[in-house]
Amino acid sequence: MKSKNLSEKILRLIKSKGFNNIELEPLLETKYILQRSGENFKRLLFTFYDLDGKEWCLRPDLTISSVLRFVQNKSNIKQKVFYSGEAFRKTYKKQDSLIKNQIGFEILGSKNKQKDDKEIIDTSIKILKSSGFKKAVLKIGNVELFNLLINKLDIPRRWKHRLKRYHWNESYFNELLKRLETNLDIDPVFVEIDKSRYLKMRKLDNIKEVAGRSYKEILDRFNMKIKDPRRSSSGKINTKIIKEFLKIKCELLNAPNVLNKFFKKYELNILVGKDFFPINKTNNKNLKAVFSASSGKDVELYSSMVFSIEVKKGKKFKNFISGGRYDELTNNLGFKKVSAAGAAVNMNVYE
Repeated sequence: MKSKNLSEKILRLIKSKGFNNIELEPLLETKYILQRSGENFKRLLFTFYDLDGKEWCLRPDLTISSVLRFVQNKSNIKQKVFYSGEAFRKTYKKQDSLIKNQIGFEILGSKNKQKDDKEIIDTSIKILKSSGFKKAVLKIGNVELFNLLINKLDIPRRWKHRLKRYHWNESYFNELLKRLETNLDIDPVFVEIDKSRYLKMRKLDNIKEVAGRSYKEILDRFNMKIKDPRRSSSGKINTKIIKEFLKIKCELLNAPNVLNKFFKKYELNILVGKDFFPINKTNNKNLKAVFSASSGKDVELYSSMVFSIEVKKGKKFKNFISGGRYDELTNNLGFKKVSAAGAAVNMNVYE
């Protein structure tokens, strides 16, 4: 009963900020989820096939449902929307719930990103004030900063793409860093064998295929590796810089200075302005605002600003609100790029 009353209170607050209520479909075509998240995500879905052979799933995420609704309606007008309901994911941990009760709110199709980002965070802070939680931490990060860092480093282009693409996948990302640092996965014997095959293939018909790839594709890829190789001399320092960056955590107000000192230290020619973040402080003595370079690292969704509000419940801090900007999401779903920012309130925290 308490959770229901709080839910209604939060919904009224969001509505008072000019967000309009929408209803979301409980089902999604599985192809949209896999376009974004890859086959590994499929093990978390509740799926079935219809009579026409289409594969469907219970929605695992309300944000995807909302963004799909926006792009499929072909709307070019800014919309402020909110919604509530359940998201369904299989769980392999006893402490996790199969049903995620969420309240979400988003600004879609706007061109004033800084203003929208600030509105999403400000609304989240107002929700926190009405929530009953007495102590909380606001963490803000930015995925664009990480991508900019990677672009500045002396790393082969294909490896830059991998590091940015799998930034959110902790285990694989750490494996990539280890390979970049040590080059232990490069066997000189196999390199020479591959070079020999490369020279032979250059004399053959380029349209022939091996394992679904044409000779031309294979040759182009090998040629790229020759022209832009991994260097053991730079691998260690680049890995050190990445790891050091991801450990940066400081008061949000001091973040531009801390980041600029870091970038200057490694001569990366990156400058963070004082107004880079949507906010630089909060006027709530019970809410600590920090910058964390690793914020959003466990979620593939976000493309730039990312934040979370963790509340103290008992002796532990738990995620209460999380959100950010996800302009690339519509591209990943197979549609044109749409400006999008939003947040989700985790109502399960009251259980």
